[in-house]
Amino acid sequence: MDLKLDLNNLDFNNIGNWPTTARATVIALLCFIILAAGYYLDTSDQRLTLQRAEDKEKSLKDEFERKQGKAANLEAYKQQMLEMERTFGALLQQLPGKTEVAELLVDISRIGIQSGLEFELFKPQAEVPREFYSELPIELRVIGTYHQFGNFASATASLSRIVTLHDLNIEDAKKSKKDTNAGNQLVMSTTARTYRYLDEKAEENKDTSKARKGRK
Repeated sequence: MDLKLDLNNLDFNNIGNWPTTARATVIALLCFIILAAGYYLDTSDQRLTLQRAEDKEKSLKDEFERKQGKAANLEAYKQQMLEMERTFGALLQQLPGKTEVAELLVDISRIGIQSGLEFELFKPQAEVPREFYSELPIELRVIGTYHQFGNFASATASLSRIVTLHDLNIEDAKKSKKDTNAGNQLVMSTTARTYRYLDEKAEENKDTSKARKGRK
């Protein structure tokens, strides 16, 4: 059977009299066209919407798992925060209050003398304000031996209040004093720093009191 010849002989105005094969072919072709058009016009949009919904579902699941993990560790985080607050509070206790600074200066001087050092310079400087504390630098220049310097540094570090030594410089006492009788003595220059906790409320009350006195 010549399909091309049969198609040429078909009367499109009398489809009902077409051969069964031709009608089946046309029907199958029409069904394919309808399905393709339906997919293009409707199903493809639905698949795109479905894909977006699946992506959003995955994103929400990931976010849920992250939040669930945080919620599961919430108590541990709270305990860590409490421990950090206790540690921070303990460190703050090592910062002298304003009324304790004078006593601390006496302690540093006493430690130097007990270590066998001779003070050439003991000069507290102006406070340097920081975020929640202030630094009190103290210029020191002492004469002694390496062993005595070590005792002084060790005893200073063992104080209940925080004291740190900075800008250490050690030289022969002969060069420093130009004294040939200085023997094995050395000169250590350093800056000792202690730290004072700034109580904002107390500082504000103090400033307010000063302002009131000034107005009077």
